[in-house]
Amino acid sequence: MLRRSTALFVVAALGLAACSGDDDATPRAGATEDSAPSGTSIEEAGTGGGLTGQYLQRYCEVLAVTVSEAGNAAEVWGTQGLNDCPEAAFDSIDAPALAEDLGVTAAVPNGPRYWVLDEIVANELAGSGETRTLGGIDMRSIALVDLGAGSPDRTPLTETSVERDTEFVFAAGRELYELTGPDGSVYVMQSFSIEIDPTLTVDGLADLGARLQLPAGWAFTSRVVDEPLVVEDIDGVATVIQDELRNTYQLRTRG
Repeated sequence: MLRRSTALFVVAALGLAACSGDDDATPRAGATEDSAPSGTSIEEAGTGGGLTGQYLQRYCEVLAVTVSEAGNAAEVWGTQGLNDCPEAAFDSIDAPALAEDLGVTAAVPNGPRYWVLDEIVANELAGSGETRTLGGIDMRSIALVDLGAGSPDRTPLTETSVERDTEFVFAAGRELYELTGPDGSVYVMQSFSIEIDPTLTVDGLADLGARLQLPAGWAFTSRVVDEPLVVEDIDGVATVIQDELRNTYQLRTRG
C-alpha cells in the first residue's frame, strides 16, 4: 500500500513546484505563450462546465497553502481555460509576496505542465471559481487539496487527495501512459511536467519506463485506447500521484 502524504506541497490535481523550462523545447507547435487555450472555459459554463480540446495545452498553477493546527490545506489556482501561462510572468512570480497577498502560509508555483487528455468535465467546482491576477497571470480557483498534518513531502508515488468533481476524458485513438502499483491499482497520466526535465515532450512519454527508477512491484506501460476513456473522481475526491519527473497520474482503478 502507498503511504498517504501528510503535507504534500508538490502534488495536486495537476502536479507541483516552479519551473524555468525552455518553452522552445515544448510540444506546443503553432501556439504562442500568450495565446488563449481552445475550448469552453469553466467560467463560461457556469457552476460546472468544462474544457475541450485540451491535448497538449500548456498550463500552470499556484497552490495557496495554509498550515494550521487544525490541518494543512491548499487552494489550487490555475490558468486552465484562461491562458497558456506566459513564461516570463510565471518565472518572475514572487512567492513570498504572493502568499502575503493571498493571506496564506505559502504560495507554491506549479508548472508549466501539458495535458495528455482531451476533455475536462467539471461537474462542480471544489474551488470558489473566483478569477484573480496572481503574479501577473490570470488564474481561477479550481480545487482544494487536503494536506493533512505533518511536514512537507515530495516523495514520488505518494497518494494525495484532491477535492474536485471532474471527469477526465481521453479520446479514442489516444495513447495512455499508466503506472500500476504492487496492489494492482492503476493510475493514468493526466499531464506531464517540464520542471525536472525541460526537454521532455509528448514523444518521449512512451519510453518513460526505461527512465523511471520505479520501486519493486511498480510498472509503467503505454497503450492506445480504441474507445474514449473517462477517468473520474470517487465521491468528489481524486487520488493523485507523481513520478520522479513530476508527471501527474490519477487513480483509475483500485487494486
